[in-house]
Amino acid sequence: MKLWSESFSDGQPIPARYAFGRIDEKNHVGLADNLNPQLIWDEVPAGTRSFVVLVHDFDVPTKGDDVNHEDREVPADLPRTDFFHWVLVDLPADAREIEEGEFSNEVTPRGKGGPMAPRDARQGLNDYTGWFSGDHDMSGQYFGYDGPCPPWNDSLIHHYVFTLYALDVDRVPLDGVFSGTDVRRAIDKHVLAQAAFTGTYTLNPRLAPTQIASDE
Repeated sequence: MKLWSESFSDGQPIPARYAFGRIDEKNHVGLADNLNPQLIWDEVPAGTRSFVVLVHDFDVPTKGDDVNHEDREVPADLPRTDFFHWVLVDLPADAREIEEGEFSNEVTPRGKGGPMAPRDARQGLNDYTGWFSGDHDMSGQYFGYDGPCPPWNDSLIHHYVFTLYALDVDRVPLDGVFSGTDVRRAIDKHVLAQAAFTGTYTLNPRLAPTQIASDE
């Protein structure tokens, strides 16, 4: 199975239009367009009955002591963990493309609704749910796609993995509200094939000095 996008190429920077946050010279971070990128796939295995899309960042700091603090950077050697940006299940077996902006086209304070989604699919909670849990203006359940917004002072460029799974079941065996980790466990015995590509993103001007101009 092959997966790709015309929104950006494998291994290349993700344009800010597909991000939650963009570089802002005055405030460090501003809200971006938060469009889900286009995804296209083919060479689907026989017997496929549905698809799952998971998007995760594997460079998220495990400790927040230095995150978004002036006059310091999050150290590169800090242990990192996964952060899910999109949890989409039950896409029909005849699907071969997700259009740009089809599932997300803006930042929604307190999160987009779910779990029901277009095409009779379902969406799980992404990890902004936990990130904003203590924020009076932003706390809520964040279903579906919300793009990159790494710490603006991180010394690492973050990597975002878009993974498509072809399953031998029509419906992922989960009910109610679920997470990316829940989906990984639930589909473990049902994956016929999978494909992935990766994009990069940073909000640290030191690592992407030209991004400031391009995002203004």
